[in-house]
Amino acid sequence: MINIVKNFQNIRSSINNSNVNIIAVSKTFSLDKIKPLVDIGHNHFGENKVQEAKKKWLNIRRDNSRLQLHMIGRLQTNKAKDAVELFDYIHSVDNEKLATALAKYENVLKKRNKYFIQVNIGNESQKSGIDINELSDFYLFCKKISLNIIGLMCIPPNDKNSKHYFSELFKLNKSFDLSQISMGMSADYLDAIECGSTFVRVGSAIFGERLAK
Repeated sequence: MINIVKNFQNIRSSINNSNVNIIAVSKTFSLDKIKPLVDIGHNHFGENKVQEAKKKWLNIRRDNSRLQLHMIGRLQTNKAKDAVELFDYIHSVDNEKLATALAKYENVLKKRNKYFIQVNIGNESQKSGIDINELSDFYLFCKKISLNIIGLMCIPPNDKNSKHYFSELFKLNKSFDLSQISMGMSADYLDAIECGSTFVRVGSAIFGERLAK
Protein backbone atom coordinates (compact mmCIF):
# COMPACT_ATOMS: atom_id res chain seq x y z
CA MET A 1 0.00 0.00 0.00
CA ILE A 2 1.36 3.42 -0.95
CA ASN A 3 2.14 5.70 1.99
CA ILE A 4 1.31 9.08 0.51
CA VAL A 5 2.34 11.07 3.57
CA LYS A 6 5.71 9.31 3.79
CA ASN A 7 6.32 9.86 0.06
CA PHE A 8 5.56 13.54 0.46
CA GLN A 9 7.77 13.91 3.53
CA ASN A 10 10.64 12.18 1.72
CA ILE A 11 10.32 14.65 -1.15
CA ARG A 12 10.11 17.59 1.23
CA SER A 13 13.26 16.44 3.05
CA SER A 14 15.11 16.06 -0.26
CA ILE A 15 14.57 19.77 -1.00
CA ASN A 16 17.06 21.97 0.82
CA ASN A 17 15.18 25.14 0.08
CA SER A 18 12.23 26.38 2.12
CA ASN A 19 11.22 28.76 -0.68
CA VAL A 20 10.21 25.88 -2.96
CA ASN A 21 6.51 25.04 -3.04
CA ILE A 22 5.51 21.46 -3.75
CA ILE A 23 2.31 21.22 -5.76
CA ALA A 24 0.87 17.77 -5.07
CA VAL A 25 -0.62 16.89 -8.46
CA SER A 26 -3.81 15.15 -7.42
CA LYS A 27 -5.51 14.84 -10.82
CA THR A 28 -7.45 11.56 -11.23
CA PHE A 29 -7.08 10.74 -7.51
CA SER A 30 -10.15 10.81 -5.27
CA LEU A 31 -10.34 13.08 -2.25
CA ASP A 32 -9.97 10.19 0.20
CA LYS A 33 -6.52 9.50 -1.31
CA ILE A 34 -5.57 13.17 -1.08
CA LYS A 35 -6.97 13.99 2.36
CA PRO A 36 -4.00 12.60 4.35
CA LEU A 37 -1.89 15.42 2.88
CA VAL A 38 -4.56 17.99 3.70
CA ASP A 39 -4.70 16.64 7.24
CA ILE A 40 -0.95 17.15 7.83
CA GLY A 41 -1.27 20.76 6.67
CA HIS A 42 -0.12 20.65 3.06
CA ASN A 43 -1.72 23.49 1.08
CA HIS A 44 -0.80 23.29 -2.61
CA PHE A 45 -2.64 20.88 -4.92
CA GLY A 46 -2.73 20.67 -8.71
CA GLU A 47 -5.48 19.61 -11.08
CA ASN A 48 -5.67 19.64 -14.88
CA LYS A 49 -9.42 19.50 -15.51
CA VAL A 50 -11.85 22.13 -14.29
CA GLN A 51 -14.87 19.84 -13.94
CA GLU A 52 -12.97 17.20 -11.98
CA ALA A 53 -11.54 19.85 -9.69
CA LYS A 54 -14.99 21.37 -9.02
CA LYS A 55 -16.44 18.03 -7.96
CA LYS A 56 -13.46 17.20 -5.80
CA TRP A 57 -12.54 20.47 -4.09
CA LEU A 58 -15.59 22.75 -3.93
CA ASN A 59 -16.91 21.56 -0.56
CA ILE A 60 -13.60 21.03 1.23
CA ARG A 61 -12.39 24.49 0.23
CA ARG A 62 -15.37 26.08 1.97
CA ASP A 63 -14.10 24.67 5.25
CA ASN A 64 -10.39 25.15 4.59
CA SER A 65 -9.43 28.59 3.35
CA ARG A 66 -5.68 27.89 3.40
CA LEU A 67 -5.89 25.40 0.53
CA GLN A 68 -4.35 26.68 -2.70
CA LEU A 69 -5.52 25.10 -5.95
CA HIS A 70 -3.37 25.15 -9.07
CA MET A 71 -4.69 24.68 -12.60
CA ILE A 72 -1.76 22.99 -14.34
CA GLY A 73 -3.43 21.56 -17.44
CA ARG A 74 -4.41 23.12 -20.73
CA LEU A 75 -7.28 25.54 -20.15
CA GLN A 76 -10.00 26.13 -22.73
CA THR A 77 -11.42 29.63 -22.96
CA ASN A 78 -14.96 28.42 -22.31
CA LYS A 79 -13.81 27.15 -18.90
CA ALA A 80 -12.16 30.44 -17.94
CA LYS A 81 -14.94 31.64 -15.61
CA ASP A 82 -15.01 28.40 -13.61
CA ALA A 83 -11.21 28.35 -13.50
CA VAL A 84 -10.99 31.89 -12.12
CA GLU A 85 -13.62 31.07 -9.52
CA LEU A 86 -12.14 27.77 -8.34
CA PHE A 87 -8.37 28.10 -8.68
CA ASP A 88 -5.84 30.37 -6.98
CA TYR A 89 -3.05 29.80 -9.51
CA ILE A 90 -3.27 29.08 -13.24
CA HIS A 91 -0.07 27.77 -14.83
CA SER A 92 -1.18 27.47 -18.45
CA VAL A 93 -1.81 30.95 -19.84
CA ASP A 94 -0.53 30.85 -23.43
CA ASN A 95 -2.72 32.90 -25.78
CA GLU A 96 -4.45 36.28 -25.94
CA LYS A 97 -7.98 34.88 -26.19
CA LEU A 98 -7.56 32.95 -22.94
CA ALA A 99 -5.80 35.82 -21.19
CA THR A 100 -8.61 38.21 -22.17
CA ALA A 101 -11.26 35.80 -20.85
CA LEU A 102 -9.43 35.37 -17.55
CA ALA A 103 -9.13 39.14 -17.09
CA LYS A 104 -12.83 39.56 -17.91
CA TYR A 105 -13.97 37.02 -15.33
CA GLU A 106 -11.64 38.38 -12.67
CA ASN A 107 -13.55 41.65 -13.02
CA VAL A 108 -16.93 39.88 -12.98
CA LEU A 109 -16.08 37.76 -9.95
CA LYS A 110 -14.07 40.47 -8.16
CA LYS A 111 -11.20 38.05 -7.72
CA ARG A 112 -7.46 38.38 -8.31
CA ASN A 113 -5.56 35.20 -9.17
CA LYS A 114 -1.90 34.39 -9.78
CA TYR A 115 -0.81 33.36 -13.26
CA PHE A 116 2.10 31.68 -14.99
CA ILE A 117 2.69 32.04 -18.71
CA GLN A 118 3.33 28.60 -20.20
CA VAL A 119 6.30 28.69 -22.56
CA ASN A 120 6.86 26.06 -25.25
CA ILE A 121 10.51 25.92 -24.27
CA GLY A 122 11.42 23.10 -26.68
CA ASN A 123 9.40 24.45 -29.62
CA GLU A 124 7.40 21.20 -29.79
CA SER A 125 4.39 21.21 -32.10
CA GLN A 126 2.43 18.77 -29.91
CA LYS A 127 2.75 20.87 -26.75
CA SER A 128 0.91 23.93 -25.52
CA GLY A 129 2.72 27.11 -24.64
CA ILE A 130 3.67 30.41 -26.17
CA ASP A 131 6.57 30.45 -28.61
CA ILE A 132 9.70 32.03 -27.13
CA ASN A 133 9.79 34.58 -29.97
CA GLU A 134 6.28 35.73 -29.06
CA LEU A 135 6.79 35.73 -25.30
CA SER A 136 7.78 39.36 -24.82
CA ASP A 137 4.77 40.74 -26.71
CA PHE A 138 2.44 38.32 -24.93
CA TYR A 139 3.79 39.23 -21.52
CA LEU A 140 3.22 42.93 -22.27
CA PHE A 141 -0.32 42.12 -23.44
CA CYS A 142 -1.06 40.30 -20.17
CA LYS A 143 0.27 43.23 -18.16
CA LYS A 144 -1.81 45.65 -20.24
CA ILE A 145 -5.03 43.80 -19.31
CA SER A 146 -3.88 43.62 -15.66
CA LEU A 147 -3.33 39.88 -15.33
CA ASN A 148 -1.17 39.18 -12.29
CA ILE A 149 1.67 37.33 -14.02
CA ILE A 150 4.00 36.02 -11.31
CA GLY A 151 6.23 33.80 -13.45
CA LEU A 152 6.82 31.46 -16.36
CA MET A 153 6.08 27.74 -16.62
CA CYS A 154 7.37 24.98 -18.89
CA ILE A 155 7.23 21.25 -19.58
CA PRO A 156 10.60 20.44 -21.18
CA PRO A 157 11.07 17.89 -23.97
CA ASN A 158 11.49 14.32 -22.78
CA ASP A 159 15.06 14.02 -24.00
CA LYS A 160 17.04 13.67 -20.75
CA ASN A 161 18.27 17.24 -21.09
CA SER A 162 15.82 18.96 -18.73
CA LYS A 163 18.43 21.12 -17.01
CA HIS A 164 19.25 22.89 -20.27
CA TYR A 165 15.60 23.89 -20.74
CA PHE A 166 15.15 24.78 -17.07
CA SER A 167 18.17 27.08 -17.27
CA GLU A 168 16.75 28.73 -20.40
CA LEU A 169 13.40 29.33 -18.73
CA PHE A 170 15.09 30.74 -15.63
CA LYS A 171 16.98 33.27 -17.79
CA LEU A 172 13.74 34.27 -19.51
CA ASN A 173 11.97 34.58 -16.17
CA LYS A 174 14.75 36.80 -14.84
CA SER A 175 14.62 39.01 -17.95
CA PHE A 176 11.03 39.91 -17.03
CA ASP A 177 11.99 40.38 -13.36
CA LEU A 178 9.40 37.78 -12.29
CA SER A 179 9.60 36.40 -8.76
CA GLN A 180 8.24 32.85 -9.25
CA ILE A 181 8.85 30.05 -11.73
CA SER A 182 6.97 26.77 -12.27
CA MET A 183 9.10 23.92 -13.54
CA GLY A 184 9.95 20.36 -12.56
CA MET A 185 7.86 17.22 -12.11
CA SER A 186 8.33 13.84 -10.40
CA ALA A 187 11.26 12.75 -12.57
CA ASP A 188 13.20 16.00 -12.61
CA TYR A 189 12.08 18.27 -9.76
CA LEU A 190 15.55 18.29 -8.13
CA ASP A 191 17.13 19.44 -11.40
CA ALA A 192 14.46 22.13 -11.70
CA ILE A 193 15.12 23.38 -8.17
CA GLU A 194 18.85 23.48 -8.88
CA CYS A 195 17.99 25.75 -11.82
CA GLY A 196 15.88 28.08 -9.68
CA SER A 197 12.33 26.65 -9.65
CA THR A 198 10.03 27.92 -6.90
CA PHE A 199 7.03 25.70 -7.73
CA VAL A 200 7.45 22.00 -8.58
CA ARG A 201 4.52 19.90 -9.81
CA VAL A 202 4.89 16.42 -8.28
CA GLY A 203 2.28 13.71 -8.79
CA SER A 204 3.35 10.08 -9.22
CA ALA A 205 6.26 10.39 -6.79
CA ILE A 206 3.67 11.19 -4.10
CA PHE A 207 0.53 9.32 -5.09
CA GLY A 208 1.94 6.46 -7.16
CA GLU A 209 1.01 5.57 -10.71
CA ARG A 210 -1.76 7.70 -12.15
CA LEU A 211 -5.15 6.07 -12.51
CA ALA A 212 -6.21 5.50 -16.12
CA LYS A 213 -8.95 7.83 -17.38
